[in-house]
Amino acid sequence: MKNREKEWLVAPSDPHFVGNGFRMHNFIPYDQRLSRNRMDPFILLDYQSDFYFPPSEDSRGVGVHPHRGFETVTIVYKGKVAHHDSTGAGGVIGAGDVQWMTAGAGILHKEYQEENFTKEGGNLHMIQLWVNLPSNHKMAHPSYQGIKEADIPKVKLLGNKGYVDVIAGLYKNTKGAARTFSPMHVYNVHLEENGTADFSFPEEYSTAFLVIEGEVTLNNKDVVPQDHFILMQNKGTDFVLRANKESVILMLSGEPLKEPMVAHGPFVMNTQQQLVQAFQDYEEGKFGYLKE
Repeated sequence: MKNREKEWLVAPSDPHFVGNGFRMHNFIPYDQRLSRNRMDPFILLDYQSDFYFPPSEDSRGVGVHPHRGFETVTIVYKGKVAHHDSTGAGGVIGAGDVQWMTAGAGILHKEYQEENFTKEGGNLHMIQLWVNLPSNHKMAHPSYQGIKEADIPKVKLLGNKGYVDVIAGLYKNTKGAARTFSPMHVYNVHLEENGTADFSFPEEYSTAFLVIEGEVTLNNKDVVPQDHFILMQNKGTDFVLRANKESVILMLSGEPLKEPMVAHGPFVMNTQQQLVQAFQDYEEGKFGYLKE
């Protein structure tokens, strides 16, 4: 099989706050090279690099807000994040845990630093990914998957030099923990120094990775530092990562939906009419109720 090579190495953007609890670098959408269409079905990636929050008595996070037409995926590496939504679902996730929320037909939710974490202060390190829903599932019933690190299947790597957390999709025939509406692979790759991991995805899949910790070399030639993002070409299938030091990498690869996309704020639909309807339904209270 032909190797898949780097298309673009992306340094972290200037950080911005989402609410008052999340200090994010945005990787998707970035510009035309990393647009929502280019990374379809992954339509947003916000990255909270490792950052210390001092103790506070005030709640920190994002208040009640709506979504329709896609899914949010939150993965925590350090710290604790809490979630509640209008379906009655909610919970707290810590290091290695995942919240996979399907907004579908419409949901209200709030996300915030867990109460004791806020009071004690500490380092928060996490990502939030938005995954588009296919047109025939845009109005799916809202749902929530709270996935603990202990419940995520793990695949040991060559020489026992690391392992892969299979959050979604498949790795080496091991099925991930999360349910998805379209074919995709989402992994946390843990490598010891000089550990290697090989990957093979269909060349039409949108494929990229983010170095959460450490430093890796791609295909024995491209060095990727911590907090940097690599967009892979849509040519070839196979590539290899080697850790120059102990590393954690978020790996993404998904089959593009190749459907029309009309987005505004918290709604991602297929047509302008559907977008207008989403705002109308929200204003009429059809997304349920959630206390601030």
